[in-house]
Amino acid sequence: MTLTVPCLFGLESLVADEMKRLQLNNIRAENGRVHCEGTELDIARLNINLRCGARVLMELGSFPVHTFDELFEGVCSLPWENYIPREGEFPVKGYTINSQLHSVPACQAITKKASAKRLGQAYGCETLPETGSRYQIQFAIIKDVATLYLDTSGEGLYKRGYRAQGVVAPLRETIAAALVTLSRFRGRDPFCDPFCGSGTIPIEAALIARNRAPGLDRSFSAQKWKTMDSSLWLTAAEEAIDREFHGTYDIWGGDIDPDAVELSRHNAKLAGVDDCVRFEVADAGKFHRDSEYGQLVSNPPYGERLMEREEAEELYRIFGAATRSLPPKWRMLILSSHTEFERSFGRTADKKRKLYNGMIKCDVFMYGK
Repeated sequence: MTLTVPCLFGLESLVADEMKRLQLNNIRAENGRVHCEGTELDIARLNINLRCGARVLMELGSFPVHTFDELFEGVCSLPWENYIPREGEFPVKGYTINSQLHSVPACQAITKKASAKRLGQAYGCETLPETGSRYQIQFAIIKDVATLYLDTSGEGLYKRGYRAQGVVAPLRETIAAALVTLSRFRGRDPFCDPFCGSGTIPIEAALIARNRAPGLDRSFSAQKWKTMDSSLWLTAAEEAIDREFHGTYDIWGGDIDPDAVELSRHNAKLAGVDDCVRFEVADAGKFHRDSEYGQLVSNPPYGERLMEREEAEELYRIFGAATRSLPPKWRMLILSSHTEFERSFGRTADKKRKLYNGMIKCDVFMYGK
């Protein structure tokens, strides 16, 4: 079957690399999505192991659509009864891009009506109870081609289960994992985040250092599906656990807010990495390290939501001055949406990469080789 993993713009290549490491076939990346061919076991493996993907969708079919009648007939022709049982709940959501059918609510209603008709005919009932497990239907209509999916994940994959609560404007776990991956951190060198907030970046660094699958401590929608063998999830989890590393790591997070530091420690404990990551109350403007090598990955306040832009620029200036004392072999990745970041920081990035933090367009400013 074809499996599709939506992701934030800018993370496609990282998701494709994750799929390659899982030895999946026919991997194809496009804007905001990565496709592959896989089995039901691969549904479990992707959900449990992916760090940068948003969710795992199972493709049921694709067809051209120019009218609502074509959409209805196309949806009705798909074998929904092979996946959704009589009592299954099947809500619908989706989107359209550059298509004649541009009304999402109308497409949503027609997809629901057509899938309900097919299921009603299959089970011999006019009204379906929808009292059972959820089988979330998704549609994507792009350039007059509709593709229908079932969402196997449920809640987004960024919800690892270790963040009991967040601080203001928390960074999604998927973006934090992407930043750590881009830094090429694998657990050997010191790793630091001087603006750790709720601890997401250091915690994701610890999970990567340990090679611990991020989805081991949560559940997924497809685990409750009658049509999917529940033992596949146990197989995928055992496979992931067998690949874990156990070592000693130097992973540090600092924040000037004592409440944020306490929250970070709590989240690290929930994630099971409190023994390999430490958090301290610290002023980023006084950041200093003597070790020859290391990675600094951070998401300082942007100015849009947390601080006034002038305050953010002053913070960048002080922080930039502090980082100039780092040994030359340190690598730094800093995520910011501030258009004047480099000027304020006092250094032009060696490389930049565009990324979206939610709806905010950002750049990853990379320093060091």
